[in-house]
Amino acid sequence: MSHSQPPWASVRRSERLAGTPIVRRGAHWWMVSLSGTLLATDPAFTGELDRFAADLAAADQAVAALRATRTKPRKARS
Repeated sequence: MSHSQPPWASVRRSERLAGTPIVRRGAHWWMVSLSGTLLATDPAFTGELDRFAADLAAADQAVAALRATRTKPRKARS
């Protein structure tokens, strides 16, 4: 008898929060491991995860903006 795997069993590395075993699906945070998953329900903990994810997104945008300014051709000085 074969058992179907839960959708969490195939979590891609890019879906994880900064390489951690934490994944956001919809409005919920999940802790994922080889032995199973656990829904994070503590409001203090999930609030910190929300803030951390927002800070990471802001940092990624700042780095992308810096890289974009470095790849623009510089004006020649006269």
